Amino acid sequence: MLVRLTVNGQEYERDTAEHHTLLRFLREDLGLTGTKEGCGMGECGACTVFLNGRTVNACMVLAVEADGGRVDTVEGEPGEPGLSDIQKAFEANHAVQCGFCTPGMIMSVKELLHDNPKPSVEEIKEAIEGNFCRCTGYTQIIEAVLDLTGQPEAKGALRHV
Repeated sequence: MLVRLTVNGQEYERDTAEHHTLLRFLREDLGLTGTKEGCGMGECGACTVFLNGRTVNACMVLAVEADGGRVDTVEGEPGEPGLSDIQKAFEANHAVQCGFCTPGMIMSVKELLHDNPKPSVEEIKEAIEGNFCRCTGYTQIIEAVLDLTGQPEAKGALRHV
């Protein structure tokens, strides 16, 4: 089936099998491997991307369902050469270890900050609860968001994360 998508601002048109997921389309048909496949069941968040302005698990959306849509992946996050503010905050707070969850986590944080520029610790936890991280223990990720939003004083609330 022919699928037309705008991905990170660039238009693409590809033939793909009707059963291919958006994740598979991005990775295999477009070569955008920043979006990761973890569980393949919409549980881990490693494949989180924006579809028409909201986050989705790309493993749960068929590419044909996204036809005509706008997709933003972690490759489009900086917008220009270099790291985005979210990526810089993750780096500065050691919120990246193995890096497998990082693309999906960054996309979830991006949506959170779009909707709520000064989230509380609880709101950050809620926003990233669909993204599993086995390395950082989440504290550094939450600290990165707090630093990014100018709330470093809230780090004291993380003792019981």
